[in-house]
Amino acid sequence: MPIVRDSCQLDALIPRNAEIVKLATGFSFAEGPVWCGRRKRLYFTDFPLQRLYSWSQAEGVRLLTDKSGRAVGLALDAEGRMIVCESLARRISRIEADGTFTALATHYGGRRLNNTNDVVVRRNGTIYFTDPYSAMLGLPRELDLNGVYMCDPATREVTLLVGDFERPNGLAFSPDESLLYINDTARQHVRVFEVAADGTLRPGGRLFAELDTSAGPGAADGMKTDARGNVYVAGPGGVSIFAPSGERLGRIELPEVVANLAFGGSSGSEANDTLYMTATSSLYAIKLSVCGAV
Repeated sequence: MPIVRDSCQLDALIPRNAEIVKLATGFSFAEGPVWCGRRKRLYFTDFPLQRLYSWSQAEGVRLLTDKSGRAVGLALDAEGRMIVCESLARRISRIEADGTFTALATHYGGRRLNNTNDVVVRRNGTIYFTDPYSAMLGLPRELDLNGVYMCDPATREVTLLVGDFERPNGLAFSPDESLLYINDTARQHVRVFEVAADGTLRPGGRLFAELDTSAGPGAADGMKTDARGNVYVAGPGGVSIFAPSGERLGRIELPEVVANLAFGGSSGSEANDTLYMTATSSLYAIKLSVCGAV
């Protein structure tokens, strides 16, 4: 499982002796990893089976529920509660301390959301999510766009941010939250938008990077940024890494299609300098020389 180095700048992020470790396997399609520093464990989903798992160095993999609403993307709010893209229920929910699900975003303009896919939470608590339509669910479509939205969890108000994506998927903030990166699975590229003072996005955005479709199987999916502003994109051939300028630095290649990724801690380290990757049937990890954006 090699590291493709397109730029010497990658050496400052991934050591030459870094090893990719398979932590667990046997899933149908692993997705949505998110690290909880308070509990020192990773949460992730197996969405075709509606399963939500945790993984820790001490306990390995634990099944938390097999009734997750076909959860795909996950995030955590400031209180450590899980924010869930329930693709089957077509909503954004929050898992409370007692395990119950509270619906936060279900409709826009009086019409039911399409198929919530990925989610991030800004430091002020505002939730941002992508909502591409999926014919696989066999449900009627009510919205005629594949949008990117924000939701105020206190008022449950849902605001459309961008509506011109063909299939919006992964999204990630820059370390200072002044920029929001959003990728498009169908177009195999990443766009970047300036975040306005009210949390909305300035119109248009710009093309940030295009993925190399010749690198291998896969398509633009989950994204994260590190503390230096580099952007990590799950896509063709593995995880592609881009500098804040958009320059392609390299790629982490895996033997399975990578769906999503998350920075987190590791055994013996409090720093979130381990990159966890959900790739089809397995969960992988690699120790980096840089921490994830917080």
